[in-house]
Amino acid sequence: MGRLFVISLEGNIYSCKHCQTHFAIADDIISKSFHCRHGKAYLFEKVVNVTIGDKEERMMITGMHTVVDIFCVGCGSIVGWKYEAAHEKNQKYKEGKFILERFKVLGPDGSDYLGSQEAHVGGSDADDA
Repeated sequence: MGRLFVISLEGNIYSCKHCQTHFAIADDIISKSFHCRHGKAYLFEKVVNVTIGDKEERMMITGMHTVVDIFCVGCGSIVGWKYEAAHEKNQKYKEGKFILERFKVLGPDGSDYLGSQEAHVGGSDADDA
C-alpha cells in the first residue's frame, strides 16, 4: 500500500470517534432530523476521508433507496452511508448526499453521541438503516 492521503478540515468538524480523522464541517449539514439504528444521524452535503462499499438496495422508512456504506479511511470503521439513488420522487434530494451516524463520530466540540446532551429518541421521523 502507499501513504494514506487525508484531507484536514478547518472549523466546526465532525470526525471519527476512533481515530479522529476529519469527515465534514458543520456548515455542510443539510438536516439533523435523520435516525439510524444507534439514534441520531445527520445528512451532509459533502464528506471527506471515507471509502465506499458495494451498492445495495435498502428499504428505509421513506422508501427504497440504493446506498453504499461509507468507511473511515483512517481506521476502516463504518460511519454511515451515501445515497446513490432514491426510488421515490420526493426523496430525490438525498441522492449524492451522505449520512453520518452521530453514535460513530465526534461532534465539533469533541463530544461523542453518548456523552453529548442529545437524547436518544425511540422511533423515527426520517430514515432508518
